[in-house]
Amino acid sequence: MLLSPPLFGGVLFTPEVFRELAIPVLAFCLASSANYAFNDVLDADKDALHPTKKKRPIPAGKVSKHIALILSGLLLAAAFLLAIFTSWAFTAMLIAYVLLMGSYSLWLKHIALLDIFCIAAGFLLRLEAGGAAADVSVSSWLFLSVFFLAVFLSTGKRFSEKLILEDASLHRKTLAQYPDTYLDGMMLMSGTAAMLTYALYTVGHANLLYTVPLCCLGLFRYLFWIKTGNSGDPTEALLKDTFLTGIGLIWLVAAIGSRYWAFFLR
Repeated sequence: MLLSPPLFGGVLFTPEVFRELAIPVLAFCLASSANYAFNDVLDADKDALHPTKKKRPIPAGKVSKHIALILSGLLLAAAFLLAIFTSWAFTAMLIAYVLLMGSYSLWLKHIALLDIFCIAAGFLLRLEAGGAAADVSVSSWLFLSVFFLAVFLSTGKRFSEKLILEDASLHRKTLAQYPDTYLDGMMLMSGTAAMLTYALYTVGHANLLYTVPLCCLGLFRYLFWIKTGNSGDPTEALLKDTFLTGIGLIWLVAAIGSRYWAFFLR
C-alpha cells in the first residue's frame, strides 16, 4: 500500500524515488511487525484455542510473552529511527499509525464496526505515508477506493471467521455483536463502492481503465472464496487460491504496463 502513490503517480521506477523509498518501506514493515508481536501477546490465550492461530510462536509457547514485548519495542524503536531520516510528514504518519494500531490492539478491536474501520484507517495511513515519502499527491478517488477496499477485505475476514469458527465469540468478541446477515450486506456495499471509486479513478489514467474488469473479477473471486468456507484473510486467500493469485499478478503487470510502458521502451 505504501508504494501505491508512487506506482500510480508514474515515478516508482525512477532511480531517485526507488532508492528513497527503501527506508520508508522498511520503517513501516518494522512498525507493523512490532504491532503484530504486541497484538499476539495480548491475544495469546485466545489464539491458543484457535484452530490455526494456535500454531503461532507465542500461543504455541515457542516464544515467551516477555521476549515478544522486548522484540516489539526494539522493532518500534528501529522504525522511528529510520523514519526521522525520511521526512517529518512521513514520521507523523508513522506515529499516527502506531498509535492507531496500539489503540486497536488494546481496546478498539473489541468494539463492533470500530474494529473494521480501524484496520481501514491503517491502510489509509500507509497510503498517505507513501505519498509523503515519494512527494506524490494522493488522488481523492484512490483514497476512497483504498478505504472501501480495506473495509471490504476486513469485513470479509470477519465474515469468514463467523462462518468457520464453532464458537466465534471466544476468539473475537465483536463477532457475537454482528447480526447474522449484517456482515454479508456490509461486505457487498463496500465491495461495490470500492469497484466504483476505482473505476472513477482510472478514467483519468488512460490505459489503466482496462484493469477495471480484472479488479471486478478479483473481488468476485474473493467473495466466492470465503462464501465456500475458506479463510477470509486476504494474504492467505491470495497465496492459496491460484485463481486469485493469477488475477492479482495479471492486474499488477497490466497496471505497471499502463503507467510505465513508455519508460520501459526507452
